[in-house]
Amino acid sequence: MLLQFNSTQQFKIVQFTDIHWHNGEEADRQSADLIKMVIRMEQPDLAILTGDILSGGGCQDAGESMRQIASIFEDYQQLWASVFGNHDDEGNTTRHQLMQIQAEYQMCLSQAGPDEITGVGNYVLPIGKSQKHQTVQTNEPAALLYFIDSGSYAPTEIGGYDWVRRDQIEWYIRRSTEFRQKIGHPLPALAFFHIPIPEYDEVWDFHTCYGVKYEAVCPPRVNTGLFAAMHEMEDVMGTFVGHDHVNDYFGDLHGIRLCYGRATGYNTYGRDGFLRGARVIQLREDKRQFQTWLRLSDGSLVSEQPEHHPLERQLTIDADPAN
Repeated sequence: MLLQFNSTQQFKIVQFTDIHWHNGEEADRQSADLIKMVIRMEQPDLAILTGDILSGGGCQDAGESMRQIASIFEDYQQLWASVFGNHDDEGNTTRHQLMQIQAEYQMCLSQAGPDEITGVGNYVLPIGKSQKHQTVQTNEPAALLYFIDSGSYAPTEIGGYDWVRRDQIEWYIRRSTEFRQKIGHPLPALAFFHIPIPEYDEVWDFHTCYGVKYEAVCPPRVNTGLFAAMHEMEDVMGTFVGHDHVNDYFGDLHGIRLCYGRATGYNTYGRDGFLRGARVIQLREDKRQFQTWLRLSDGSLVSEQPEHHPLERQLTIDADPAN
């Protein structure tokens, strides 16, 4: 088992999202500098790229663009894994081809996943126990990281973005069940995908959240029940997405913390005063909890984000003369 809790029983992840790499232009070099700075400052056990790694349509050769990004992590001997977003395969390279390129790199843990289900990049990475907690069963995991391909655009005439398909949800349930039966209880887990599920709107509208929402949540128009499955399986503690570049909030909904990352890339849209950055996640061995903070492009660490109460939204609605 390659991933493992360290001697202090911690495991640190850095989430980079929406890098939107083109061809290595100046904006891309800024993105690379940010990624390198965060790796140096945080020293993560694993870096996770949650989609729109590339702006596929803006790449002269998307395969070469993916190699440029991979080299950043390889040069730092940094383990990394990824899921795709809706823009990655809009150029001259398919999802399968991009995954094959990632697989060429020693530090990359991305997997294509089962051929028989929808998408490319549905897989799970177990995190092993720390040395002090190792038993005779040395390959027994202590936590899980699920990676799910949230697709690109709606496959029907309703428009909008794709949704996690039912065969993917069934795959997640099977894998979760396998680990539960092996260990005897649900393992603490996190899930990573690109497009937020509809519950990201619900948690902001009706629950206390931390962070900001500067643009509308852009989930699929169909809710296929991924959140319900994770709630029922009792393993996923938090989900991490990107897609909406100037949202970075998180909030707890029915025992699952729904989190946005912090947009990383400079070769795409942003907002004045809203610094690029990364979300950091720290797991604790044998604990169903995690800490998270932001590391921004100026080097600052943001451990406390502004608190948002749904009551504030209701007061705004009540005060609107149009109502």
